[in-house]
Amino acid sequence: MKINGVSYRSVWVDPNDHRTVCIFDQTRLPFSLDILHLTECAQVAHAITSMQVRGAPLIGAVAAYGLALALMKDASDEAMERDAAMLASTRPTAINLRWAIERMLKYLRPVSPQKRVEAAYKEAARICDEDVACNEAIGRHGLELIRKLAAERTSDRPINILTHCNAGWIATVDWGTALAPIYMAHDEGLPVHVWVDETRPRNQGAGLTAWELGSHGVPHTVIVDNAGGHLMQHGKVDIVIVGTDRVTTRGDVANKIGTYLKALAAHDNEVPFWVALPSTTIDWQVEDGLHDIPIEERSATEVTMLTGQTASGAMETIRITPPASPAANPAFDVTPARLVTGLITERGRCKATAEGLLSLFPERQA
Repeated sequence: MKINGVSYRSVWVDPNDHRTVCIFDQTRLPFSLDILHLTECAQVAHAITSMQVRGAPLIGAVAAYGLALALMKDASDEAMERDAAMLASTRPTAINLRWAIERMLKYLRPVSPQKRVEAAYKEAARICDEDVACNEAIGRHGLELIRKLAAERTSDRPINILTHCNAGWIATVDWGTALAPIYMAHDEGLPVHVWVDETRPRNQGAGLTAWELGSHGVPHTVIVDNAGGHLMQHGKVDIVIVGTDRVTTRGDVANKIGTYLKALAAHDNEVPFWVALPSTTIDWQVEDGLHDIPIEERSATEVTMLTGQTASGAMETIRITPPASPAANPAFDVTPARLVTGLITERGRCKATAEGLLSLFPERQA
């Protein structure tokens, strides 16, 4: 995707130093476009836990490069297993992180320590390239849904799409998941408009999704998190498309906190609710999302404090709650499969059921 006409991916190896890994500091967006140059595994771990890098597919890709950086210091079996476990523990909900680390280990264990660094960088690059191809395919399959809505329009109003959190290119290596069909529809000339949930408490929608869409020229409007149901009641949402951090074998979906409430509103108003995901986000070992997906509890300060840009252009952090009031901060919730219209994967679309998933991934049959 492009920023001011320049093409970027969300993670890349510095062309002037083929061992340095570059990412955008997403905690600084949309007010400042800062590039971080990561040279140590500890920096990668910090970037993931602090959400300088976030989005399930991107976390996995960056963690893969993190293991490559770790091997630069110590490529022994013991150190590799230790550093891999450390990276895997940085975010508990996103399954792509565990998948990427396990893939790296499977590939690197048979490789001699002397050759592991080069091998690790090559495998991490393959993970990134595959993610780009995967997300582009998700975009094509999701585009068909938007084309169908466009064909059914009876007025000149745009196709209104609601999304939650950020599932765009900044959350993946490129294209994004939920936003990929929207970019393709816009580029095709279809009249799309996106309702962008602010996504408290970190405001990934207001800060990241709005920035992405604006950079690409896609019409959009930022709304407060609780406005979606109201808009659906008044016929102002044609379809909901969100991303996900983990999907179970029966189609339960874990995504940013607040997604479940959007699904309930969509179900009540007969608005299609679609979830876009790469197959790496499917956890084939978990069936019951509500009870078996660990939900990350993040710092209360994300709720009690708010960071933004003042009228003078300075970045400031302010408190928005009484000093003595405690706060809870579950980062994700689980939307039961019964509320999900369908899943959009790189292999096509399917119902959010065990049978639907297996129709696309028959190799997972027991």
